[in-house]
Amino acid sequence: MGKSQGRVSFLLLLALSVAEPFQVRTMLEWASEVGTCEGTCLGAGNESGWGSVMQAIRWNGIIALVLAVPLPSPGVEPEPEAVDRVMADALKVWEVPGAAAVVVRNDQVLVLKGYGRKRLDRPDPVTPDTVFPLASCTKAFTATLMAMLVDEGKLGWDDAVRDHLPGFKLSDPHADAMVTLRDLLSHRTGIGGNDLLWYHAPWGIDEVLRRIEKLPPSYPFRGGFEYSSLMYMAAGRAAAHRTGVPWEQLVKTRLTDPLGMAGVAFTTKDLPPTADRPTGHQKTKAGTVVVMPTYEMTEPNPAGSIQASARDLAAWVRFHLSGGVVGGRRLVSERSLHETTMPQSIIRLEGAARAMNPDTIQLSYGMGWVVSDHRGKRILAHGGMIDGFRVQVTLVPEEKLGIVLLNNLHETRMNQAATNTLIDLYCGLPGRDWNAFFQKIVADSDAARRAIISARDKARLTNTKPTLAVEDYVGEYDDPGYGKVTVTAKAGALTLAWSSFHCPLEHYQNDVFRVSGGYFEDKLVEFAATPGRGAIAIRFEGAVFRRN
Repeated sequence: MGKSQGRVSFLLLLALSVAEPFQVRTMLEWASEVGTCEGTCLGAGNESGWGSVMQAIRWNGIIALVLAVPLPSPGVEPEPEAVDRVMADALKVWEVPGAAAVVVRNDQVLVLKGYGRKRLDRPDPVTPDTVFPLASCTKAFTATLMAMLVDEGKLGWDDAVRDHLPGFKLSDPHADAMVTLRDLLSHRTGIGGNDLLWYHAPWGIDEVLRRIEKLPPSYPFRGGFEYSSLMYMAAGRAAAHRTGVPWEQLVKTRLTDPLGMAGVAFTTKDLPPTADRPTGHQKTKAGTVVVMPTYEMTEPNPAGSIQASARDLAAWVRFHLSGGVVGGRRLVSERSLHETTMPQSIIRLEGAARAMNPDTIQLSYGMGWVVSDHRGKRILAHGGMIDGFRVQVTLVPEEKLGIVLLNNLHETRMNQAATNTLIDLYCGLPGRDWNAFFQKIVADSDAARRAIISARDKARLTNTKPTLAVEDYVGEYDDPGYGKVTVTAKAGALTLAWSSFHCPLEHYQNDVFRVSGGYFEDKLVEFAATPGRGAIAIRFEGAVFRRN
């Protein structure tokens, strides 16, 4: 399971697909820079007088070129109705039941509105106070908290993790000796996602962290980027251990309360019975939108458990666009906050990352933020997704622009499409049909997935039988990091149970079985079996479980 994460691999895509940042000079900035070159650049000082003529011609050409560039009128913002049209189109195209949107510019909330329904089959509308799960958008709260603790000298970005979290250990001795808090927050520890260690797991965060030392590295320490929520759990625990205060209390007292984020909760069980909660949805194989069971997060999780409304997040983006100030009071130094938005780990612009960011020159991860660029505009952003919901928070710092979108449809790309459209709208950039663009990406991805399954099934060996009788596969199998898998038999059919997942198995070929339903449907489970010795191991989702 270390490398193949099933559908939970969406978390990496969540982080990589969140709009884009980095700054490219505007034409006006370029013209201004040319002006500072004086004679060297424009030919001034040519005593023949021709230099003056050429200078005038060139300056006029530059001015004409500048004036030809479509720029937004100073002080004029798009009408709120333009955002309404963007949201209405996006909800219709992506078949999203409901969403909420925030647009902040120059410390003013320009848009704070709900669209559509909290639940598809009921009329109750999404409002600015509807509370959504933020999922991985929680990570920026954890990184900002760490920045505050850096200000206070309680920890340093490059402190060894073990200095603040005794017992934390990596399996690679070199990495274990050198790993820092910065490494945790920038996803460069060498440990891959391993999201199934926490996703719907019956054990808690402390057990997840204990298992990290049993996980083999999937890439060299500081030699790449692989998104890992586990490391944000460790960072949150390090902050709590250093201060003696639980992570959720630190975030509440230092961030959400001072910002007036009254709707925030750190678990779903902490939401009051009267909370304005939406229902999550998903699409069936047939493409029908149906209700998706709620993922109840009962333990505060520094990687992804915060629940918040659009109104709350309006305050959050205003805080970041102001450089860490709220109501004239500075909560975190500009320097420490800026460090969280500095590129720390390069994300290679290839594959899905390239496809979803067509106008991006560079893509990297800071600490709690994806750092990139969109059509010459520096962007800081992060996505979040959990069962039935998708969220995106985007900042365009040089434009003093913040955009937040929350919706209640699983795995939709609506947030990315609508965010790009709104960036273009508010920055005066040429329009593009981002809904059509991302729908093609989704269609191509689905087609590629179907082609892989089809090719696999075409190569399947037919007319084969299992090596053993059904009952000889029954037993318990262990992996050092992922724990126990139990295989049972009933009425001649096998079932595999691991974590909170139950996987009915049907024979595929030889000693390979196919999961016929549930979360891992269509995945393959391979037994290592020989007559006389029986089944000795199982390969499942990239991990090898050995029989006790």
